[in-house]
Amino acid sequence: MAKAKTVFVCSECGASSPKWEGKCPHCGEWNTLHEAVEAGVAASRFAPLAGASPVRSLADIEAREHARQPTGIAEFDRVLGGGLVAGSVVLIGGDPGIGKSTLLLQALVSLSNAVKVLYVTGEESAEQVALRARRLELASGDVDLLAEIRLEAITDALARHKPAVAVIDSIQTLYSSQLTSAPGSVSQVRECAAQLTRIAKQTGTAIVLIGHVTKDGTLAGPRVLEHIVDTVLYFEGDTHSSFRLVRAFKNRYGAVNELGVFAMTDRGLRGVANPSALFLSQHEQNVPGSCVMATQEGTRPLLVEIQALVDTAHVPNPRRLSVGLEATRLAMLLAVMHRHAGVVTFDQDVFVNAVGGVKITEPAADLAVLLAIMSSLNNKPLPKGLVVFGEVGLAGEIRPAPRGQERLREAAKLGFSLALIPRANAPRLPIEGLEIWAVDRVDAALARLREGH
Repeated sequence: MAKAKTVFVCSECGASSPKWEGKCPHCGEWNTLHEAVEAGVAASRFAPLAGASPVRSLADIEAREHARQPTGIAEFDRVLGGGLVAGSVVLIGGDPGIGKSTLLLQALVSLSNAVKVLYVTGEESAEQVALRARRLELASGDVDLLAEIRLEAITDALARHKPAVAVIDSIQTLYSSQLTSAPGSVSQVRECAAQLTRIAKQTGTAIVLIGHVTKDGTLAGPRVLEHIVDTVLYFEGDTHSSFRLVRAFKNRYGAVNELGVFAMTDRGLRGVANPSALFLSQHEQNVPGSCVMATQEGTRPLLVEIQALVDTAHVPNPRRLSVGLEATRLAMLLAVMHRHAGVVTFDQDVFVNAVGGVKITEPAADLAVLLAIMSSLNNKPLPKGLVVFGEVGLAGEIRPAPRGQERLREAAKLGFSLALIPRANAPRLPIEGLEIWAVDRVDAALARLREGH
């Protein structure tokens, strides 16, 4: 028997090295090399990929739209870009217990009314899945179930049943008998994902992979896993909350950063028709430190409340904390306020929060954060019915945000009457029921609010 070979595999780029090093020689990341034991692998496992394709002119290739299969869950279809594409591979990750298996079981039950589906469970027994379907009151009679973790058995089942949609729960539990490393190791995850992707492209089966996440919230396993698949979805939000957010971070068939909003009920996840209402606090009257911003999540405009609390610091180093927003931009905005508006916060603790657990990464939130901090510092509420958006530059200028018209129309639809926006986003035609204040600098925005009061 041949002696097993020990290699060290990088968890970031998936490259292997014959010896351990503190820094990966391929991608340069530190402390990412992990030991893996691999035996000799049969060279024939790549035989299906050996056929060479002829060189063709790009102009001669017929471009056609991919037919989509709706899942029956409107918010899930929105994140996917309209539904599942035949032959696509979707990777969905999230914290334990956040609802990944529940959402996909609901989607399979809905899809089973139109196409053939297969649910492969490696983490739970068949009885546990049946109990969940009964608890959710799902009519799961047409859903085929396979409790298996061996890759070769799963590929045989896919070839034999030929489902249109298959769910693998989860990719970290699978193992290939051609590798001697344990399930969940870098080599096993990479090999199983590559083989399933090849099957999806060859047979036209849409495969959905459930992935574990690390303590930092990123998908566990090699980073190459995200490059192999067509779509990467993440569950966001607090597991203690009744609301769940699903965001697309990569999508070859739809918009990136698309957001789906769900409510967790006793019968599973249900789509939320008006997600803006989740992110707006229901205050009886205006309160200091609160500012509503219009953000753009994929193709959907959302209104989110930004809250700030500014208090006197009782320690030499004041605290700067942001939840749901980029922490690095908070210090920058405080410096811009000091330099271009004369607002001093070096002796104040500053806390900023995006209501509802949503994560806002676009820079158009800068103006809302700045105005919320000013409102809390002065202990004066902002004008009633005010909505803002705009990026703040280091020179004190307010830069435009993309799709400004859609943001303004969403604000007007929800009853907001006043908008403070960058001058470049000022609409050419008036929007019914919405007064526009267009400004181009930070000091001009603060002056305009003082005049409005």
